[in-house]
Amino acid sequence: MSRASKCCEYCKSQDKYSPTAFTIDHVQPQSLNGTSDADNLAYACFLCNRLKSNKSNVFDPITEKWFPLFSPRQDTWNEHFAWSEDATQIIGLTAIGRCTVKELRLNREKLVEYRQCIISFGMHPPDS
Repeated sequence: MSRASKCCEYCKSQDKYSPTAFTIDHVQPQSLNGTSDADNLAYACFLCNRLKSNKSNVFDPITEKWFPLFSPRQDTWNEHFAWSEDATQIIGLTAIGRCTVKELRLNREKLVEYRQCIISFGMHPPDS
């Protein structure tokens, strides 16, 4: 939780504003031989964790190739994602970013509404 600055390591939602408890995600799923070592764990909101499920790779229709989902332990968020001009949408900058945005639905309607609400209080986007 402290390593993630109390934010979902995928969608960057802040846990203090979440109506549901955050979870610990296995970046490499246990079903795919992932461990419970700290180097394989990520702080995640309930929906990002649920949508990620046991996936580690997804198909990118643009390149027609398989790519890994974003890994908070191996990848740098700002290299794969950026905020839209109004900071309500996450934009995938790379194939990993695009695939993760699509698969985890990082711009789902309620997330965009949440971002719009907390922007007005100067609470979004969170510090990287």
